[in-house]
Amino acid sequence: MNIINQDPKEDNEVKAFLSSYPQPIISIALELRQFVLYLVPEVIEQIDYPAKMIAYGYKKTYQDTICVIMPFRGWVNLGFPRGATLPDPISLLNGTGKRARHVKISNIEEINLPALNALLKASIAQIQQ
Repeated sequence: MNIINQDPKEDNEVKAFLSSYPQPIISIALELRQFVLYLVPEVIEQIDYPAKMIAYGYKKTYQDTICVIMPFRGWVNLGFPRGATLPDPISLLNGTGKRARHVKISNIEEINLPALNALLKASIAQIQQ
């Protein structure tokens, strides 16, 4: 994984990573990035090229990962490594793994859902315990 500059203005590596995706997907991923960096400005941002995701955490380890942005051709997943234990009253989370869950984002408006904000804050709280 490459650790990249956390300054949202200096996102050339993120844009290069996303460049092979359709423009709507790039826009969603960049908006999700801004969402994460706004709520957790001190976060470490890493691109995992083999896994095709951008990871966010307080340390460089999977154990300390708060969330990941995973672009696909038709949507972007906001993944939570411990999503199975997060409160999800309106059932945004998808997945069947023992721990990880994700929210499928198909348009930028979905990023403004209060429940998505609550999920990210709950994931942050898990790491800070």
